[in-house]
Amino acid sequence: MTDQTQFDNWQDNCYNPAIRRFPERKEQFKTSSNIPIPAVVPPDQINPDQFEEDGLPGVYPYTRGVQPTMYRGRLWTMRQYAGFSSAEESNKRYRFLLEQGQTGLSVAFDLPTQIGYDADDPIALGEVGRVGVSISSIEDMETLFDQIPLDKVSTSMTINAPAAVLLAMYIAVAKKQGVPSTALRGTIQNDILKEYIARGTYIFPPKPSMRLITDIFQYCKQDVPNWNTISISGYHIREAGSTAVQEVAFTLANAIAYIEAAIKAGMDVDEFADQLSFFFNSHNNFLEEVAKFRAARRLYAKIMRERFGAKNSKSERLRFHTQTAGSTLTAQQPENNVVRVTLQALAAVLGGTQSLHTNSMDEALWLPTEKSVQVALRTQQIIGYESGVADSVDPLAGSYLVEYLTDEIEKRAAEYIDKIDAVGGALSAIENGYIQNEIQEAAFQAQRALENKDDIVVGVNKFQVKEEISLESLKIDPKVEQDQHERLARLRASRDPQTVEALLSKLEATANSDANLMPVIIECVENKLTLGEICNRLRKVWGEYVAPNFI
Repeated sequence: MTDQTQFDNWQDNCYNPAIRRFPERKEQFKTSSNIPIPAVVPPDQINPDQFEEDGLPGVYPYTRGVQPTMYRGRLWTMRQYAGFSSAEESNKRYRFLLEQGQTGLSVAFDLPTQIGYDADDPIALGEVGRVGVSISSIEDMETLFDQIPLDKVSTSMTINAPAAVLLAMYIAVAKKQGVPSTALRGTIQNDILKEYIARGTYIFPPKPSMRLITDIFQYCKQDVPNWNTISISGYHIREAGSTAVQEVAFTLANAIAYIEAAIKAGMDVDEFADQLSFFFNSHNNFLEEVAKFRAARRLYAKIMRERFGAKNSKSERLRFHTQTAGSTLTAQQPENNVVRVTLQALAAVLGGTQSLHTNSMDEALWLPTEKSVQVALRTQQIIGYESGVADSVDPLAGSYLVEYLTDEIEKRAAEYIDKIDAVGGALSAIENGYIQNEIQEAAFQAQRALENKDDIVVGVNKFQVKEEISLESLKIDPKVEQDQHERLARLRASRDPQTVEALLSKLEATANSDANLMPVIIECVENKLTLGEICNRLRKVWGEYVAPNFI
């Protein structure tokens, strides 16, 4: 009896009679990407040659992991995203997390910093230190990393439009510590395309923004070789409402655009590709998320080898950081978020992430407290040290359902990339609103499913309770804004105005040329020019991006 005959007999004689007697909970089960979930995946749904095609961990196309041993060698980097108020307060939080066993830093900047304004700019009023740490100058950056040896710790910075300036500050602070830039390890997000798509913290138009990114690629290859020059982010695309398939497709389409820009700037793909990294979301549909990570790795490896002709195996490896899904956290019954985060973190680990941030239970209400951050970190540590899932490489490989979902996500994401190629690539698809409209439609359908109770969120549209939230909250002292103003006033008074103007003129001239901007930006921050002064001079040269209205 063949496998298919055995399956057909089971379906006719066992499964179908059972569901006639006891109907299933839904007419159709499906993932967030509308991939049907069969009760049992039939044998003909699985490619019989897939195991041979996928190979083993650490070899092309890396479906089963980018390293041969994965977590049997060492666990993923436990990198809790943190930053609030002043540099002093954030420094205390970083040192607390390192003492608790965190193995990498992840910096959250406040909104003025993210869009290139100093804390004393009128546009920053009321936002200083609110959703991240306020950084306006090299002095702030020195305080942020006080007593943290930059040659011993890996640092990720969630910064995009002004990424070059914050990286320059980090390099300059390391130099003051006596740490050469060649010893620095970490990541800048530096992904401007997803800002145009989903997040909105852009400054400059696309062309100069892409120039800044390729300048960073070129500079870091020589001077900061252990640094990830970009973290191409699907996380915010998913937070904006995309499906898992769209998250993979649009992220890899953006990656293609960055790679093409670097090649156009004169770089060979194998010169810079090993410094590209990715940032994905881990959402609630557990098995779909595991499969998503596997599919993304496989599809990226094929793109790098077949489309760009990469020769170095390091260029083909999709290395990624994962954050659990902030959009799934609920203000209702916030303790339930611990369970959600645990499942999402486990999916990321089973999917082979290289580093991980776990959200805190109270983040739907306010910035997380030390206690809730500690619980979030302990979640990772329990998965890593107690669950046993880190003891095997790709533990879910061979699961009929996981392999089926991996194949489906790869196929559907590749179809999206073909559509984006047909309109001229990611930048054209952003400019004509195609990607944004696809995400908006997916978000609308997801919201409608919640309102119709086709999808259930515990505590929100089912299993509600009357409650009073009794969790401790984190308060930001409004005095932080005044203190930052005073620091900036002292810094500006300490400088030679002629030196400041000479450096800004040099920056402007470089921006108007084809020369690499990184050396002059580093020179500016070393001479205490501020983030806002640098970005404002570049605004003068390049202008600011205004998002089109697609309605």
